[in-house]
Amino acid sequence: MKNLLFASTALIATTGLAAAESGLNLSGYGRFGIGYLEDRTATTSSTTAGGAVVTNSNETDDAILISRFRLNIDGFTETDGGVRFEGRVRLQADEDSDTGEADSAGLNGARFSVIYGGFRVDAGNVAGSFDNLDDYFGTEPGLEEFLGQYSGVNYSFLEYDSTGSGDNAVFFQYAVGDFAFSASYDQNTIFQGAGATSDRDRWDVGASYTFNNITASLVYGETDEGDGIEKESLTVFTLSAELNDFYGTLFLADDDVADDDENGTAYGFSVAYDLGAATTLQLVYGDGSADSDTRNIGVGAIYDLGAGATLRGAVGEVKDGDEDSRIQADFGVWFNF
Repeated sequence: MKNLLFASTALIATTGLAAAESGLNLSGYGRFGIGYLEDRTATTSSTTAGGAVVTNSNETDDAILISRFRLNIDGFTETDGGVRFEGRVRLQADEDSDTGEADSAGLNGARFSVIYGGFRVDAGNVAGSFDNLDDYFGTEPGLEEFLGQYSGVNYSFLEYDSTGSGDNAVFFQYAVGDFAFSASYDQNTIFQGAGATSDRDRWDVGASYTFNNITASLVYGETDEGDGIEKESLTVFTLSAELNDFYGTLFLADDDVADDDENGTAYGFSVAYDLGAATTLQLVYGDGSADSDTRNIGVGAIYDLGAGATLRGAVGEVKDGDEDSRIQADFGVWFNF
């Protein structure tokens, strides 16, 4: 990704330094196109005279204009001893996925990092071990990446929040050679109304090992019991392979959550194959054994236009529990900067 670098000292120096010790880095992407969802509905809420909240679902256009603009703003400095300090905020604007109307952009919560060699520590609005595991997501077809091998998972793990403040948490990672270890901790305070709170400590640990072109990863996460809420957990195992023009991931998970209809095994796979001539084909399948699990199945394609721009699209079937399946598709342009 081509980045625009504003170095705090090097830009005004006349000594021709090869790299700045501190600076500001801007990067991101834009995407826009058409999205289709069969029987798309918009959810609205209203309050009655008695104070009760009424939720209504109204049908909207199946096809809408979809878009996203994302700008990462990274400030950094590096000490003489090689310790790197970073801070990031993100500016992002998306469409309303219910109606297709534009939403305004806003900055999210800040993330701070300390990096030295194979060690990394993040604090603030951070991603946990699941969210930092690329093979958890595998190949996600579509301009909106709306299909995933992980669709049968219902556990709420620690995620980086692109549009909100995020959870004030800590993430740790150590990588050496072919081995990587990670862990995160989040106090996960829940506001229950009338000023009452409940602390449900949430943590996870993970490990990955790469041999030749194959990577095996295992991550376990847990959320402690809260007031009237059971302890929840998630275990994920992934096995991925990258061989010449082929990339594929096998996904297996077990989640234990408060809703018995969502407990069980989640499974799936995703594949990407470079056909040459700047074209990549994608295939994904995800499901779960629980009654309310979500099933995803679909195909996608990416055509490289050069200079960080691509045409992308996908079509697939999305099915939530016992509800009728719905067709979803999209197509448009993605450009990195």
